[in-house]
Amino acid sequence: MDLRLPGLRGLPRRPRRLLAAGAAVVVLAGAGTWTAIASDDPPPVHRSDRMMTTGDGVRIDTSYFTPATPGRHPAVLLGHGFGGSKGDVRRQAQDLARDGYAVLTWSARGFGRSTGKIGLNDPEGEVADVSKLIDWLARRPEVQLDEPGDPRVGVAGASYGGAISLLAAGHDRRVDAIAPAITYWNLADALFPGDVFKKLWAGAFINSGGGCAAFEPALCRMYERVAESGKPDAAARALLQERSPSAVADRIKVPTLLVQGQTDSLFPLGQADAAARAIRANGAPVDVDWIAGGHDGGDLETGRVQARVKTWFDRYLKGDKNADTGPAFRITRTGGVDSTDGRALLRGASGSAYPGLDGGQQSIALRGGERRFENPAGANPPAVSSLPGLGGSGGLAQLSSLGVGVSLDFPGQYARFDSAPLGGGLRITGSPTVTVHVTSTADDAVLFAKLYDVGPGKEQPVLPAQLVAPVRVEGAKAGKDVTLTLPAIDHEVQKGHRLRLVLASTDLGYASPAAPATYTVGLKSDLKVPTAHGVTTAAAPLPGWVWWLPAAGAAVALALLLTARRRTAAPAPDPELADVPLRITGLSKRYARSADRYAVRDLSFQVDKGQVLGLLGPNGAGKTTTLRMLMGLIQPDVGEIRVFGHAVRPGAPVLSRVGAFVEGAGFLPHLSGRENLELYWQATGRPPEDAHLDEALRIAGLGDALARAVRTYSQGMRQRLAIAQAMLGLPDLLILDEPTNGLDPPQIREMREVMIRYAADGRTVIVSSHLLSEVEQSCTHLVVMDRGQLVQAGPVGEIVGSGDTLLVGTATPVEDPVVGKVSALPGVASALRTEDGLLVRLETGGTARELVVELVRLEVPVVSVGPHRRLEDAFLTLIGGSA
Repeated sequence: MDLRLPGLRGLPRRPRRLLAAGAAVVVLAGAGTWTAIASDDPPPVHRSDRMMTTGDGVRIDTSYFTPATPGRHPAVLLGHGFGGSKGDVRRQAQDLARDGYAVLTWSARGFGRSTGKIGLNDPEGEVADVSKLIDWLARRPEVQLDEPGDPRVGVAGASYGGAISLLAAGHDRRVDAIAPAITYWNLADALFPGDVFKKLWAGAFINSGGGCAAFEPALCRMYERVAESGKPDAAARALLQERSPSAVADRIKVPTLLVQGQTDSLFPLGQADAAARAIRANGAPVDVDWIAGGHDGGDLETGRVQARVKTWFDRYLKGDKNADTGPAFRITRTGGVDSTDGRALLRGASGSAYPGLDGGQQSIALRGGERRFENPAGANPPAVSSLPGLGGSGGLAQLSSLGVGVSLDFPGQYARFDSAPLGGGLRITGSPTVTVHVTSTADDAVLFAKLYDVGPGKEQPVLPAQLVAPVRVEGAKAGKDVTLTLPAIDHEVQKGHRLRLVLASTDLGYASPAAPATYTVGLKSDLKVPTAHGVTTAAAPLPGWVWWLPAAGAAVALALLLTARRRTAAPAPDPELADVPLRITGLSKRYARSADRYAVRDLSFQVDKGQVLGLLGPNGAGKTTTLRMLMGLIQPDVGEIRVFGHAVRPGAPVLSRVGAFVEGAGFLPHLSGRENLELYWQATGRPPEDAHLDEALRIAGLGDALARAVRTYSQGMRQRLAIAQAMLGLPDLLILDEPTNGLDPPQIREMREVMIRYAADGRTVIVSSHLLSEVEQSCTHLVVMDRGQLVQAGPVGEIVGSGDTLLVGTATPVEDPVVGKVSALPGVASALRTEDGLLVRLETGGTARELVVELVRLEVPVVSVGPHRRLEDAFLTLIGGSA
């Protein structure tokens, strides 16, 4: 899983102070290199890479981009997301440099090539680093100065980088403008909303940072303490608040463009709202932009957002009063689905003023008396809303924006209150609120509030953006009125639909009390719904094809007449190969930008049912490229791959019969093995009964460990769980790439048994591995590749059973000079030293008798000579030592 998230950080915060221009920043000698960035669009950009050291010895990896035009330019610092590095923002840096900015990017502590522990925007660590980078910019002759030691500088970034831009503005008065995106204002509120631990996202932070050891010790101790107890304490909250922009709210007084994601259960819209209100109260200009995507997936609108950031800096760094910075408030709204590619159609809505999250409230009556429901023992099974780590264009929040219901609430574990069908359409923009009375059999109650859009038919209710609002109700045993603020959303409810308030006792993403309890909830008010009347949606433009289709049609017709080219349809299935798991014919793939260098060349072989086939070859043999083509990830230049008679193309339906394990799998550490697999299968959208979960688990052989949290698993157990995930649905063809990496000998033996069991029922396994002894014991057939070409294919017995290799046992170890002399003997192709003596491969015509005579002449203490042929020997023979 590749997360780009902000972090948790906590050590005592220093008082605010301005670092002088002479602060300790050391540019390492010889570390600076200048590069001209090639571009098809002038002007060119120059890049300088430098490793800088801070006063505490941490090395910060930086890149400096400057325009080719002479003179001084405003500067921009670009921060990266959590788990990333400076390389993630290189393209944006180049674009800004072409537009006349001096741009400095850097890898934060603990990421990329930078050293140090991850401080997660600690004022004493990462924030101090930024001030020192500003010191460095102030000494550059390319950078415009407001006064000596004070460069004209803006800071931008997303997520982790967004938070550092806010913090830099609060800690260093030299920052002139900022553009933070999808980030947090108060990290304690983000990870402990409603005093409830957001366990999945917190675990994702720690894992994507490299584990607790990569973080400052105070952070690691805090995380482990809260994760074990399941409840945030005051010290944990204080630790995160000290690392938050909200801690310096009164000091952020610069023009701020706040970009926040609507599909974001990590840093929801309320974080940007709090920032906007605080910074505007300081008298600074603030614009707010709600984009379609976020940490949960969806469209991040990168091009539009970066263009808006540029104009923001044009206005407030270059002083261009004609720069159009856009409306004070903008929302991206989903307007259906593009029938050509399935992507959501996006439209902009805007307002001349930011309405906040409670503008234009309407009251909607909800029906229902008191409801009683259970918090189950162990808080299992949990309800499902968002799933951290399943982002991208197909994230759950993106599905909900298209009207697809993907949430899950368990009967008996929630209360619901419905409105009457709406007499007209309703656009909710902001945070709905409602007051309820809560009673619990335990001292505390933890509730998860969510607002569903319920259609008139039997379709699944839709949870907008998959967002929930957790709340801990202390003193609930005596009964308590609680006003719930639901997540901020922008969602259109159609006429005839109902609104449904659900209060659940569990949620997969959060920690709930493990002790069983009974909750009783009743309504105390109507539902208050914000509508933001001043926000209007732009009229939908005519589709582009209305204008360009006639001209394009004429051009295409002319091209067809001139070239006689026709689109090639996918090859028809071959019925004769319907029972053949895999046939590869004449497969070739060139290296990128090379006309005559091949990663794979003219490769052909077939795999039949029930076989466990080992794909062998030295590094660079083309194994990985072959597997990527087989899985439809890349296309061959020549040749074809057929799986059960169907030609393989990216997205081909037949790939549903293929399961793959490549470089391990990312699991949510706080969930059990079984819960991880169930969530993975649910995310595929296929029926639960098709998963064959129990059978896959039986083959994987995890036993009682399935009920334990994955964080307690050994490496071998994680590998077997990953293979069980690949086995879900019992694919007819299973591909395993280096499944024994990182395993000890007993774990390797268990993995071997898993593969053999899987193929025992007539299914087929292809395994790529460098452990030749394991392949020899696990596989029935082999394909040996070298330099992209097939060397030999066939049953293991046939390949291992031939050859002229002798094992020469010796009384004492043979020294290297003697091994060299043996290798040079007539009739000897090669000689290798082993623990027992020598492994000698004879040339054609060489004999054991002649070898023994020569060994005696060389005074080698021979005690035995016999035939020896293992897969390793056969492999070395076939590839001619190129391994």
